[in-house]
Amino acid sequence: MLEELKLEVYKANMKLPEHHLITFTWGNVSGIDREAGIFAIKPSGVDYDKLTPDDIVLVDLNGKKVEGKLNPSSDTDTHLVLYNRFPKIQGIVHTHSPYATAWAQSGRDIPCYGTTHADYIYGPVPCARVLKESELDNYEYNTGVVICDTFEKRGLDYEAVPAVLCRNHGPFTWGTSADNAVHNAVCLEECARMALYTELIDPKASPAPAALQNKHYFRKHGANAYYGQ
Repeated sequence: MLEELKLEVYKANMKLPEHHLITFTWGNVSGIDREAGIFAIKPSGVDYDKLTPDDIVLVDLNGKKVEGKLNPSSDTDTHLVLYNRFPKIQGIVHTHSPYATAWAQSGRDIPCYGTTHADYIYGPVPCARVLKESELDNYEYNTGVVICDTFEKRGLDYEAVPAVLCRNHGPFTWGTSADNAVHNAVCLEECARMALYTELIDPKASPAPAALQNKHYFRKHGANAYYGQ
């Protein structure tokens, strides 16, 4: 069932160690078939060097496992909330990549200090609030709720800002496919690293001018984009 989707998600998961975004099993990727209403996700706690396409688990948008011999990722409920509330996304990545996670642990948004960031993310990367003690009983589900509520309350476009930091936890990214979500996770980690070094060099550094940010973002995105072939 949905063998092409499972293979796509498997290949996307294998890119996490390739790009040094994870240590051990600290991450997962999912991808969705919107027509079927089913997403494919990495099984929980399986080493990447042992992972196969057949291990990928299928889950419906009500959170029910529909295929797979293993348990889905412990973060499945977070993916579930994001797919239901962000209806245009096709893939999701969660990692504990060190630079993005350091910003998450500090509880800070990642400012847009330059054009590399602006090429991929429109404005700062938001850091969502820490979960309340009462929300921890349904931890993974409420993580998704807090992410989506952060975007709603801040008036952010989840397509233009395909990344978030979960306070004291780590980053999630999403995109137009599982592979594109991994691409955005790599870009996020590089932007987090550059932002850290920027503040180490100049603790009083200011974000890039809004006009420059707009120029770089919209030359790659939107109706009038002209970057690339």
